[in-house]
Amino acid sequence: MISVLTVVLCFQLNIQFHIDLTLLSIAIVFPLVFTIRGSFRRREKALEHLSQFRSSLKTMYYFANASNNLSPEEKQEISDILREISDSSMEHLKNNMETTEYLDPILNKVQAFVDAKGEVMSGRLKDRIFRFMNDLHESLENLHAINTHRTPLSLKAYCKLFIYIFPFLYAPTIIHDMGADNPTYVTLFVVLLTEFILISLYNIQDQLEFPFDDYGLDDIKLDSFKIDR
Repeated sequence: MISVLTVVLCFQLNIQFHIDLTLLSIAIVFPLVFTIRGSFRRREKALEHLSQFRSSLKTMYYFANASNNLSPEEKQEISDILREISDSSMEHLKNNMETTEYLDPILNKVQAFVDAKGEVMSGRLKDRIFRFMNDLHESLENLHAINTHRTPLSLKAYCKLFIYIFPFLYAPTIIHDMGADNPTYVTLFVVLLTEFILISLYNIQDQLEFPFDDYGLDDIKLDSFKIDR
């Protein structure tokens, strides 16, 4: 809408001037590409931590169920705890929660289980469980940090502001370079196409910014990282 109004007004008021478009590309395209690259790297790191998270859960599950000291009921209890951790963690990420207030007590159930079964569990099994709980906590903390600490808001606001300002500078420059005698629809097409590209890049970055909400095409499929998938 802004692009259309800008082109029409420039033709009606005969507004045209020349600005080096290289400066505009540096002011807009470079920050956009930078934020997209940063968001993509965060997404790739999230995939690594999710893989570590699931492998830690599965390994603890195997150790607990392979133990000869635990009864079938006790094995089922620790398995249910691990499933609850898996489901709650995925739900935590999907809802973009900024606090782990409700998640921490669920994670502490493993410690409570080990304390309650300390007499029947071997020291070797305890050490293995705590070792992989350390990996699980590390991966979850990294995932939580990725989920809550995003691309700097000031940089996103800067990009969005310049995208809206862009037609006011670009339209007169295109009219000047192409000539005022050219048909209006040609200039309008060029301005709209350029603005569409910029808006598309901004939307791509915005979708990559939230990789866990299962909303965009490139979001992470969290269900694939549950203990039971």
